[in-house]
Amino acid sequence: MRNPTDLNELTLGEEIKYKGRIFRVVQYRMRMPDGRESLRDVVECPNAVAVVAVDNDSRVVMVRQFRRSADAVLLELPAGKMEPGEKPSDAARRELEEETGCIARDMRYLFAGRVSPGYSTEIVHIFLATGLAAGRAHPDENEFLHVERIPLTEMIGHVMEGDIDDGKTIAGILAAARILDESDKEH
Repeated sequence: MRNPTDLNELTLGEEIKYKGRIFRVVQYRMRMPDGRESLRDVVECPNAVAVVAVDNDSRVVMVRQFRRSADAVLLELPAGKMEPGEKPSDAARRELEEETGCIARDMRYLFAGRVSPGYSTEIVHIFLATGLAAGRAHPDENEFLHVERIPLTEMIGHVMEGDIDDGKTIAGILAAARILDESDKEH
């Protein structure tokens, strides 16, 4: 008799259905817990970082950019894919400077979260950056960004009112707000 808490699936085979510049789609043939077979489509892609960069005036450094998948210009945290072998903290510092020109004296790891575990392998590492200094922005050649500084309290309002629908930005803003609020209470 099968254990009802054993939910693991066994991989029986796999086939690459698409291989692109950034990710690939793999179809897995799986044995289900009840013995039947099923197919699972998985988008395999590099992990990423996102940075909640807060300046001395409690403003969050944000970027606006067009996203084809949303067919809209979105307001987001500075973020990007990690390079092979790159540490999340190094990627966070690199992406922050590339996209915004900001250099952080302090970079605190907040958490890592799966983007959409139902079909994607991507994990985003979220950081809180403070002690910001001006550097030189140098976005990728195909990246067109507009950098804005928005008060943290205003960003929390945008999140709670549903004006922001990017998951990493929602999670990062709320986590950073809590951390900074707790830090303020300690001082």
